[in-house]
Amino acid sequence: MERGPAIDKNWEALKRLLAMLVGMAELGLGGLGAGGQFTFFRQEGRSSPDVAQAEKSKLSPALNAALSLPRHLYRAILKLLRPAESAARRLIIAAARGIVVTLPPFRQRKPKPAIRRGPRAFMPVGPKKRPKPALRASSLSLLDPLKNPLRVRRRYVPAHALPRIRSLADDSPYRPLPASPSPDDPINASRLVLRLEALAAALDDLPGQARRFARWRARHDAALARDREARTAVAQNQQPREAVRFRRISPLRRGRPPGGRLSRYDPTAIHPRNVREVDEILAHAHALAVYALETPDTS
Repeated sequence: MERGPAIDKNWEALKRLLAMLVGMAELGLGGLGAGGQFTFFRQEGRSSPDVAQAEKSKLSPALNAALSLPRHLYRAILKLLRPAESAARRLIIAAARGIVVTLPPFRQRKPKPAIRRGPRAFMPVGPKKRPKPALRASSLSLLDPLKNPLRVRRRYVPAHALPRIRSLADDSPYRPLPASPSPDDPINASRLVLRLEALAAALDDLPGQARRFARWRARHDAALARDREARTAVAQNQQPREAVRFRRISPLRRGRPPGGRLSRYDPTAIHPRNVREVDEILAHAHALAVYALETPDTS
């Protein structure tokens, strides 16, 4: 794994930022009540999967319902958590430069069985018992979420600001306007806690996450090569045409990184006042990831 001083510097900065976010969450959650303090970092003498398994078991449904943060604190953590996740994702991509992965031979999917016909085709079948899924630790996504080009942002008026138009002949009882949202309203923070846990696990095991991305990229390149071969065979009338499957071209999203306020990294530029430290970390990590994707190490 190629891990230089630039990656280490941003990695240390993200660890400090994550520690601050964990402190803010624990302050708002009050130490998770009777469940004790949530542990986001690896403990001495325990491996990362063991810690993730133990922490995942703490998040029971009853505890998830009790995890709530005030609205202002929830939004403050979320504004910093999203760019921190994007920066960690780009550091993983930059660290994966130079990792060579050997994939097992590709196995073709078995064709679906033909529809049964006859009197036994419509006989009732008893319910099949599905095995319970194994407990899986939350992991940081290696791919940027894509924008929906068909999404239309609709402008709306909140309920507390709607006009109260009443008819003179209306005898219905008067209903007061709903209260406007308060900064102290409680919001369920169970998903936020899981995202913090996934970010901590990714930063704690950067080499493992880099190998994980190298495996994804190897599988992705092999799938693109099979698609090119299939299109060539279709053009030469060697096999029937199949449904076109769309695949991602790059793990990164076009344009500005998700959650960032800087479009590019320039250490000599004078940034506006609304640019935060996490924005500079994200812009630098984005430049490292783009360089790693465009110039792979073939030595």
